[in-house]
Formats: sequence, structure tokens, C-alpha cells
Amino acid sequence: MRLATLLLALLLPLAALAVPATPAATPAASTPAADRWDIPISVNRLANGLTVIVSPDHSTPVVGISVVYHVGMRLEPRGRTGFAHLFEHLMFQGTPKAPKGVFDKVTTGGGGWNNGSTRADFTNYIDTVPVSALETMLWLEADRMRTLDFNAETLKNQQDVVKEEIRVNVKNSPYGGFMWIDINQLAFDKWENSHDGYGSFEDLERANLDDVRAFHRDFYGPNNAVLAIVGDVTAARGLALAKKYFGDIARRPVPPRADFSEPPLEAPRRLNQGDALAQVPALAAAWHMPVRGSADHAPMAVLGELLAGGSASTLYQGLVKGREIALGIESLYGLTSPWEYGGPTLFTLFAMYKPNSSADAVLAAMDEEIAKVAKAGPDAAALRRVKTRLLADWYNGLEGFVERADVLARLHTVWGDAGVATRIPRWIAAVSAADVQRVAAHYLAPQRRAVIDRRPQAAQAAPGAASAPTATPSAAASAPAPAASGAR
Repeated sequence: MRLATLLLALLLPLAALAVPATPAATPAASTPAADRWDIPISVNRLANGLTVIVSPDHSTPVVGISVVYHVGMRLEPRGRTGFAHLFEHLMFQGTPKAPKGVFDKVTTGGGGWNNGSTRADFTNYIDTVPVSALETMLWLEADRMRTLDFNAETLKNQQDVVKEEIRVNVKNSPYGGFMWIDINQLAFDKWENSHDGYGSFEDLERANLDDVRAFHRDFYGPNNAVLAIVGDVTAARGLALAKKYFGDIARRPVPPRADFSEPPLEAPRRLNQGDALAQVPALAAAWHMPVRGSADHAPMAVLGELLAGGSASTLYQGLVKGREIALGIESLYGLTSPWEYGGPTLFTLFAMYKPNSSADAVLAAMDEEIAKVAKAGPDAAALRRVKTRLLADWYNGLEGFVERADVLARLHTVWGDAGVATRIPRWIAAVSAADVQRVAAHYLAPQRRAVIDRRPQAAQAAPGAASAPTATPSAAASAPAPAASGAR
């Protein structure tokens, strides 16, 4: 379709009735009003089940748009590992009304940009454009929610694109993402939580057009999606435009979700791996996170920042600066932040360590530093510093319109309540030293830990090299991993 014809389609009247969304119950905490930024959030649900979030901000004539679908790597078909990520790519390959290339040309032609990414519990699509292009972008997003241009040539092309990503990010990259893919395979038992979300070449090649059509039908309907609009638009106009462009898309049955819950680890798990490309050894140590929204959730986020949040953190000072056995250390929460998981996820410490040291020495040092927190908790100054940094990072992440839209849509997808965005700072502020002490003792106990020691291949094969007890993960240890962000 020519672009002029596409734009004329904006004149088509679309309508739907709005019904109020039901927010999920969340923990309560308070902080002085002067220290809060209560983002204006209007939430409604259209008759077809689409949740619409509008957050007005008239500081610049720009809008950010996020469409989040409640499907990710946990729900992809068995035998089709990597399919959720592959499908994300296909969403940019055109529709019968807006052929391949139109979406990108319309976005960038007006000075905007777009992207998408795949996570365990959701797939998100984001756009930022001048407010004058808002209706155009909503038409385009609604168009690809209706249907895609399903064809064999496009599928083959995107299968090759994803396979090339695997080559670049995993097969030909030191460490190959073991700290956020292989560690899941070791720490979790259920296929939905542990399998390779980037996908094996064999599984990607087996995906066919019937798989693509069924995936769009089952998971890309309006009743399985959240639309968020942030920027120079009123709540009333944002909702009216959502009705106009999305309102006539029929709701679709969504397959029942499996029980993703996992019991806590009762005994440590460990795996040794070799790495042909790594120059220095590294390890990943992971523990199950508390259930989302539980009393231990916010304290665990604060603990993670205390332990590995930058050069002032406990483990950096203790292992890198103090004992000088690690070259660096950082924390991960799967592929998301500590606030955006819908099922089991891990708190993971990733450290590269000196070749003249060992994984056992690094783990013993970690245990020693964690034990200090579990015994005495953080002092007042450290707790204040960590909470201030967490709050600053949270608010900074909401500054951009498209980032704010995406956060609101993702939170509503996994929590059922976009208002969590305004409560997370209060939960952080309410965490006490005793809370941090409690979660350190309970969740980060050595017997609850899964560890992968990843050493350069030459060191792994060297005569006399130490060999730790190994455990077999639920899938191949060398499996590829999904891109952390901007997967397209």
C-alpha cells in the first residue's frame, strides 16, 4: 500500500466501549510527599479486553508508546525454543495493509524510532514520535495486532537473522551469556523456566507458517495486551484514540498458563564449563528471588544493590578492592529489573576472577561478605546510600516518555497494576536494616545456590586443573541466550 493510502486509513472510524480495569492488590508503604513523584496514570479496559494506560506530560510535544503482550519465552511451544523472540522479529516484517518497511519508514521519517524485545513473561514494542504522528503510530500498532503478512520468504529471512544473532552474541562471544541462560538451566527444573529462550538452530529451522499463525492468534489479541501512551496527550484523548484504532479488534481465546512455580533449592548445584574464547575465568552464582510482591521482594532488591551495585558495593570492595581476587562483579535479575518478573527468576552474581585464584576462593569470599550482612545487617550510612541510588535509578528510568510508557505497560502486564510504578519508591524507602539482614540469611544461604564456573578452555584442560563436582542442567549448557535488549 502506498503511504498516502495508509495515512487515509486513519480516517476510518473505530469504536469500543470502555470498562474500568481492576488493579491487583499490592503492598503498602509511605514516604513524605515531598520525596514522591506520583505519575498521573489513567487506566481503562476496552470492551475487547485491551488495557489502555495514558500518562499525560505536556513538557514537550512528543509521545512514547508501548504495546506489551503477555507472552514471552516461558510460553513458547515445546520444541520451538527461541520462537517468542523469532516472532518478535516477524512483527516488524509487514502486514497486508502496511507492507514490509512501512512501519520503520513512518516512524523514522517523522524523527522517531522504534524497537522491541523479548523477555520471559512479556514481549514489548516501543515507539517514540512527535505528537503529530500519534494517530499514525496507533493505526500501525493496531494493524499488526490484527494480522501479519504471513509468508515463507519472510519467515526464512528472520530465522536466518536470529541465527546470526546467536552466532554473534553466543557462539562467537566470550562467556556466551552463560550467566543468564545456562544458569537458568541449572537452577530451575521446569522446562518453561529453564529452556534456551534464544533457541537452538534446529528448533528455529523447524518453525513453520502454521506455528506463526497460531502464535499470533493465541497470544497477540487485544485481551492479552497492554497499550501505554505517555506524553503530550490528555487521558481522554488517549483513550478515545485507543478506542478508535483498536476497538474493533476481536478478543481471542488465550491458552491456559502452566504453573511456573518452582520449589527453593535444598542443596547446592554446580557445573564446570570450558570457554574457547574467554581470556580469564568467570563464575555465575544464582539464588531464587522471593515471590513477586511478597514482604521479602523489596528488601531483596535493596540487598542486591548493597552487594553488587557499583564500585561502592560490598562485594566489589571485598573481592575486587580488598582481597583482589575478582576483576569485577555485577548482579542480574534474569533479563529484567528486580521489579518486572511474572514467574520464577534468579538473583545472579556474575564475577570474572583472576587466573591465579579459583571459583572456590571467590565463592568463599562471597559467602563471607553475605554472612556479615546476615549477622549484623547494613549500617545506617550504607543503607541510606543504597536506597538513594535505587530511588535515583528508578526515577531516572521514568524520565523519557517512551521509557515511562514501557515501564507502565510492563508493570501492568506482570502485576496487573500500572500504579506499582508510584509505589516502588515507597517500598524501597520502607526497607529496614533488619529486612535486609533477614533476606540475606534466608535467600542467599550457600545450600540454596546454583553455580557455574566458566574457565578458558586451555585452563580447563590443563594438567592438574581442579575439577569441582558437576550437575547436569536441564538443557545443553552451551545453549544460546536471548538478547538482553533491543532484540530486533
